[in-house]
Amino acid sequence: DIKQSQAKSFNEFAVLYRTNKQSRSFEEALRKLNIPYRIYGGLSFYQRKEIKDLLAYFRLAANPRDEEALKRVINYPKRAIGKTSIEHIIIAANQYGVSMWDVMSDFDAYPADVNSGTKAKITEFVTMIMSFNAQLNKLNAFELADTISKSSGVMREMMAEKDKGPEEVERIQNVEELLAGIQEFSKNEDGEEFKSLSDFMIEVALLTDADEDKGEERNHVSLMTIHASKGLEFPHVFIVGLEENLFPSQMALNSRTELEEERRLFYVAVTRAMQTATLTYASSRFTWGQSISCEQSRFIDEIEKSYVEFEGLARAGGRSLMGGGFERPFSGGLNRSLGTNTPLKSLKDVSGNPGRETSGSIDVIVGNNVEHDRFGKGKVTKIEGTGPDKKAIIFFPHHGTKTVLLRFANLKIID
Repeated sequence: DIKQSQAKSFNEFAVLYRTNKQSRSFEEALRKLNIPYRIYGGLSFYQRKEIKDLLAYFRLAANPRDEEALKRVINYPKRAIGKTSIEHIIIAANQYGVSMWDVMSDFDAYPADVNSGTKAKITEFVTMIMSFNAQLNKLNAFELADTISKSSGVMREMMAEKDKGPEEVERIQNVEELLAGIQEFSKNEDGEEFKSLSDFMIEVALLTDADEDKGEERNHVSLMTIHASKGLEFPHVFIVGLEENLFPSQMALNSRTELEEERRLFYVAVTRAMQTATLTYASSRFTWGQSISCEQSRFIDEIEKSYVEFEGLARAGGRSLMGGGFERPFSGGLNRSLGTNTPLKSLKDVSGNPGRETSGSIDVIVGNNVEHDRFGKGKVTKIEGTGPDKKAIIFFPHHGTKTVLLRFANLKIID
């Protein structure tokens, strides 16, 4: 509203948050609105290691032949499958002209120089991935994502390291935020009852294409933690997540010294604003699959009321949220639980059968007549992207034009 009414540039705006995990919803919303942004002093949410690791498991659940994802997590968490064994599997795959997954699924048909102990570990891994794949269209996106995060050992590995320091705690928080986003995605009310993990992965892939093409755009919204904002100023600042247990943090509530440090940090955040500061809080958030009510931060109550204009807003028929905006003159604001918009339709699961050919391995070109498990027969009108990000634009007579990510689409070429 400020930008539209006062013709401001994007680089006059900054969004400040207490923890890195909070960037996800804003990144997704800005991408969908085609608003350029930069993460200042950190990585984009979907580029963080723990997120990329879990997404690799999700990708394998949808397509076990996704070799980039396979190489990333075959030995994470550690399961005694070393680099040498992986190299021998790659050699065998090249020798027989098949995928790594084919070799791992059937060492009898595709012998590889791997010892029996490692083969047993690989077989366990294959069985686990196939079990995820089998549930792809039985569990919704959140249910399967939650299952994978636990059954894969990823959450167990991270929880075992949480006492090592704040970085480990932040990694857990980021995964929690990812699952919260998937939960919100699963509950989106857009007329479709079932949303699979494949649907979520397609949306993530389409959203994160922007990470590869950011270039040197200077006119962008800045996203950063409050700590990273020290020494910086912006005409218009949004301070988000002003809730008890978030800002101030839960740990700070047990210590007067730490609470005072949080209060100083709030002062830092407010004083980053040169003209307007908008303070927002959520009335509820998804946490580990549950919607939890939130209480506005005590820091809001501590502001002298003569400097505050409260604007209580509720989103009718929407997904959770908002508290109020405050001005100094604080421009009235609305902090929604920014999640995913209308997703693409569900895709059927990718078979674990070694011999089955998928659209990730066949050469789909413009003009091909193809068949999709859900949309039926259609014609390819355009191909975009390369490698794992290759997409096909397909016209389906009964469903209209759809964009599908080939590594997930499981298309069949028909005469």
